[in-house]
Amino acid sequence: MTIDRDAPCLPSVFDVDAAAAACVGATTLAVAALWHDRGGPAPSARTSVREATTSFRSEQFLRVDGEAPKLWADLSGDYPAADGWVRLHCNFRHHQAAALAALGVERDRDAVAAAVATRGAEELVEAVTAEGGCATSMRPLAAWREHPQGSAVAQLPLIATDRIGEAPVRLPGAADRPLGGVRVLDLTRVIAGPVCGRVLASHGAEVLRVGAAHLPTFATLDLDTGFGKRWCNLDLRTPDDRDTFAALVRDADVVVQSYRPGSLAGLGLGASDLAALRPGVVVVSLSAYGQAGPWSERRGFDSLVQLASGLAHEQAVVSGVDRPVALPCQALDHGSGWLAALGAVAALRRRAREGGSWHVRVSLARTSAWLDSLGRVDRLGLTAPDASQLGDLLGDDETPAGRVTHVRPVGTVGGAPPRWDRPPPAPGQDGPSW
Repeated sequence: MTIDRDAPCLPSVFDVDAAAAACVGATTLAVAALWHDRGGPAPSARTSVREATTSFRSEQFLRVDGEAPKLWADLSGDYPAADGWVRLHCNFRHHQAAALAALGVERDRDAVAAAVATRGAEELVEAVTAEGGCATSMRPLAAWREHPQGSAVAQLPLIATDRIGEAPVRLPGAADRPLGGVRVLDLTRVIAGPVCGRVLASHGAEVLRVGAAHLPTFATLDLDTGFGKRWCNLDLRTPDDRDTFAALVRDADVVVQSYRPGSLAGLGLGASDLAALRPGVVVVSLSAYGQAGPWSERRGFDSLVQLASGLAHEQAVVSGVDRPVALPCQALDHGSGWLAALGAVAALRRRAREGGSWHVRVSLARTSAWLDSLGRVDRLGLTAPDASQLGDLLGDDETPAGRVTHVRPVGTVGGAPPRWDRPPPAPGQDGPSW
């Protein structure tokens, strides 16, 4: 594996450069090794800090017909509470409604800010959570490490991989691309899970996104992470669509899902259920706060976990400001997406050697702890490269939404540079079939 150590790229006290390069490099090498297992060339892989960090900022470079789409809803953001800082995540309408219900105000940012200022941070977070919304308070790293959830996360492996069923040894046959012939069902939204599917698609996997017409999505991110995929809609609450989904699972190699923990199991589609449907399947589950601890079923997003786990506070302290300071990218999302792809490929290799069905689990909070463990760097004063400096890493494609400028796939396997064979699809444009 070759990682070109370019000049430092991203402004942060955490080594986001190293984290990005490690995630892209390890995943790319695992892909190369699986291809070799299938009769491909000797494993060879290459990336650079520059391309890895650009991939970690992919949504920042997205343009539709030359315009930058909006990435945050008006009410999403950090607010000073009576005793600290709170972040509200309102990019989905039902999460916005939950925040407004907990605050007792109408949809107006000034009114939200005034209401937050009168409330205790932890009390407000619990109120929003009780309404079904997403919020968190900013805490120091030391407080997170002592928190029951932070302590539980620290005990988890970065990529948890468990055998969940018996199945014969199965190795995909020879192919002209590293993941050619590998079928992936992508039941994810926003960034982390969709990045996993996007990475697998870039190396030749057939990725079918399974959405639902009744579930909200974020069009900007759907475009950014939709390259290389097809998209069908199924309502898994209905028996007929569950049967259709089960038929897809029976011919799948990998199922990636980021539903709130327990949601799919409640529909009879948990990891063990999928393994019974398709012995030898690899199930990849992504969560916000991990599979153990009191917050294991709590909803969350990258920006929230940055505050909850102490990263935003650490950056604020070094910056000398009294407000959260975010990482220069959604590093927990992108990092977890690449780690999920790594886990999927590693589990496919284990299936080929040992047989079995496998459950891979990755969480934003565990990725945060790993980033913290990489130590500190003095790079807050850097200016991240902009599009004018990264033209060789950007491409343009015609899509159903218009002409899209985007970050090209990164992480090169010797003999098979990554590519996407199709532009991002329109929601639900494809049928539920392979």
